[in-house]
Amino acid sequence: MSAPHAGDSAGPVIRGAVRLPEAELRWRFTRSSGAGGQHVNTTDTRVEARFDLAATRALPEEWKRRALDRLAGRLVDDGVLVVRASEHRSQWRNRQAAVARMAALLAEATAPPSAPRRPRRVSRAARERRLREKRRRGELKRGRAAPEGD
Repeated sequence: MSAPHAGDSAGPVIRGAVRLPEAELRWRFTRSSGAGGQHVNTTDTRVEARFDLAATRALPEEWKRRALDRLAGRLVDDGVLVVRASEHRSQWRNRQAAVARMAALLAEATAPPSAPRRPRRVSRAARERRLREKRRRGELKRGRAAPEGD
């Protein structure tokens, strides 16, 4: 199996058979900050990937609703998810990092909710431990009190 090319429309897997459609990603490149010598002053290595989550047809409607709800604090411009990467000196590697990060974010945001916690009875041993600890703390605090009769 070969590595995906820049022109491939199917990106990394989000979950199951659903992939991040690279054709729907919008890219922006800027100069990265930090060390790097003269190279950093001449090349646009920082990558910003934008994915219009609200308009995409690549995700099932239920997943899309879930992701829009869970990522609401990260979305800009009415449903656009933005991921930036600048940890590498190469624009290509930063593009890969941004796509991987976006796929991971979407995988987490589209995951089904966990099963609700079902309350169980507190075990007898746990109750006894709690009461034993309460007695110990009470004795410790009583030991701090000023001696009576002074």
